[in-house]
Amino acid sequence: MDAVLLLEQLLNSLQFGLMLFLLAAGLTLVFGIMNLINLAHGSLYMVGAYLVATLANASGSFWLGLAGGIAATIVVGIVLEMTLIRRLYQRDHLTQVLATFALLLMANDGVRMIWGSQPINTPAPGGLAGPVELLPGLSYPAYRLFIIAAGLLVAVMLYLLITRTRIGMQVRAGASNREMARAMGANVRWLFTGLFAFGAALCALAGGLLGPLLAVQVGMGESILILAFVVIVIGGIGSVRGALVGALLVGLVDTGGRTVVPWLFGALMGPAAASTVGPSVASILIYVLMAAVLFFKPQGLFPAHG
Repeated sequence: MDAVLLLEQLLNSLQFGLMLFLLAAGLTLVFGIMNLINLAHGSLYMVGAYLVATLANASGSFWLGLAGGIAATIVVGIVLEMTLIRRLYQRDHLTQVLATFALLLMANDGVRMIWGSQPINTPAPGGLAGPVELLPGLSYPAYRLFIIAAGLLVAVMLYLLITRTRIGMQVRAGASNREMARAMGANVRWLFTGLFAFGAALCALAGGLLGPLLAVQVGMGESILILAFVVIVIGGIGSVRGALVGALLVGLVDTGGRTVVPWLFGALMGPAAASTVGPSVASILIYVLMAAVLFFKPQGLFPAHG
């Protein structure tokens, strides 16, 4: 396999993994601390992408659209948590799954009513439109490099927030033992609202950044939500470090597998196998990875209590 193509796919996997991390970080904190299975998390990603795209097209500025879309999604997250999600904290997981799945369906229909069924495009920032030559013979889109840098910056900031601040201490305590955190004086109600809003902001950031690369369309949150759940199962529920490692692993296996596996099948079994069997095998690799991790570490790579 060509070395330049391999390096390009590694960068693609890093970019995809970091965007998965933005989704999985909020989801794992909500699941680990609130004990809430939120199937509507992907809907916040979709709504955030639509809001960013709409505001960016209306203002003519991607940056204004991104900032405004994130702020608006935070408001949506706060209202959703205070009116509906808060009622689910003391319910069993089956009720949470059914209720948040209903929210997902309603969100899809609501978006379809407001924006229609046709995909909409997000304008890319003009200064990041061209490629950057990283190595002789290797050019990579500047906007994708910006996404990688933004994802790494958010990961570092989130690490510092979790490990170096009082709020982060409460979050870690809540992930390990929610009742003890409440007994030690943590305002659990506001902590839950803040966490849900924070998760909504990360969803909007991921949706807004991926908008110029992908079509913003109804139902775009479902497939990526499945991957986000795979990430937090691999990394360990409630662990931000686990979410980062799990997201990078899933990004590497998913993106790399779609390139390497068809190439291997082509080299060993011919082009027919590469075009038919190869993509099917590549698509299940992340679930094989999840099964392997759970076999050796049933609580994930970095469980929150560890």
